Amino acid sequence: MKDYYEILGVPKNASKDEIKRAYRRLAHQYHPDKNEGDEKKFKEINGAYQVLGDDAKKSQYDQFGQTFDAQGGFGGFSAGGGPASGWDFSNFKRGAGGFEGVDFSDIFSDFFGGGARTSVKTKQRGRDIHVDAAISLEEAYKGAEREISLKKYIQCGLCRGNRNEPGTQLNYCKTCGGSGELRQTHRIAFGAFTRVVDCKECVGTGKVPEKKCSKCRGNGRLQDIESISLKIPAGISTGEVISFSGKGEMGESGAPGNLYVEVHIKPHDKFERREDDIYSQERISLSQAVLGGVIKIKTLGGENDVKIPDGMQSHDVIKLQGKGMPRLSRGGFGDHYLTIIVENPKKLSKRAKDLFEELKKEGI
Repeated sequence: MKDYYEILGVPKNASKDEIKRAYRRLAHQYHPDKNEGDEKKFKEINGAYQVLGDDAKKSQYDQFGQTFDAQGGFGGFSAGGGPASGWDFSNFKRGAGGFEGVDFSDIFSDFFGGGARTSVKTKQRGRDIHVDAAISLEEAYKGAEREISLKKYIQCGLCRGNRNEPGTQLNYCKTCGGSGELRQTHRIAFGAFTRVVDCKECVGTGKVPEKKCSKCRGNGRLQDIESISLKIPAGISTGEVISFSGKGEMGESGAPGNLYVEVHIKPHDKFERREDDIYSQERISLSQAVLGGVIKIKTLGGENDVKIPDGMQSHDVIKLQGKGMPRLSRGGFGDHYLTIIVENPKKLSKRAKDLFEELKKEGI
C-alpha cells in the first residue's frame, strides 16, 4: 500500500488546509474529465484524502500506518484509494457511509461550479498548448517580446465558428431537443450521479447547420498557423510559466484552451544569477589593490563606477545594492555582488623588481 502522505505530496506534519489544497490541486490535474486525466490516479488521490482529510481517520492512520485495516477503518475504501464502483461520486452526505466529518461540498464546487449536487455539466474546451521560450539574461532584466507561430485549431473565418454556410440557417438539434445537453446517469451503492455532457451532434450549441460550411466542413474550426505576440515581464526566472488565456486551440464547442509559455534563461558568460541577485568577478592590479581607486564595471543596468578601498584582498566581495534583477512580484531590485580578483604581475621590469626589493625591506 502506498503512503497516503506520499500520494498527496505533503509532509506528515502538514496542516488540514495544506492537505486540502494539495488534494484540490491533484484532483483538478488528474480528474477523468480532463484531457490529460487519469481515473486510476484520481481514485488513489481521493482515497488518500478521505483518510488524511478526516481528523479521526488521520489519527488512526498516523498511529497504525500501513497495518491499519483500510477496508474497515477507512469507510470502505480499498488500498487503491477510491470506491470500488469507480469515480462516480453520487449523493455523498456528511455522516453517511463511513464519511463522517468529511465535507465534500467545497471540493465538488471546484469540479462542478457549486455545492455537492447530483448533476454536473462538462464543456469540451479546446486543448491547452505548452511551449518553451529561451531568452537572454539581459532580456530577463528588461523584459522581452517574442513572436511565435503555432499550428493549431482556430475559428473558421468563413462561418465565424457557427458551422453553417453563410446565407443558410441553423436548425434546432433533434438529438438533444435544442438544449445542447445529454444526461448520463450512473448508479452506484450510495445513490445516483447524473453527468450532463455536451451533445455531440450539435457540439453543445443546441443547433445544427442546415448546410455545413464549405471551408471547415461544419466543424466551426480548422487547422491553421497563427502568430501570437508574447510579452515576457522583467524579472522572470527560469522555469516560470506565463499563461495566455484563450490562446490555445479552439474547442469543438467554440471555447478555446489556454497557452502556457515556460521561460528558460540562457547562461551568461559574465554574470551568474541567484534568485534576484547577480554575481560577477572583476580583476584589478596589485597596485590598485594596495592603493585603492575607482574602476568601471558592467552591471545589467549599465556601467557603474566602483570604489576600491586601499588594502583590498583577493576574493573580497563588494555589494552593489539595488544593481541586481528586478523583483517580479515584490517590486524593487536585488543586489549585485562583485568578487575582486587581485592579479599578481607575471613579469617585472628591472625597476619594478628594485622597487619590490625596497618594499620587501619595509616588510611589505
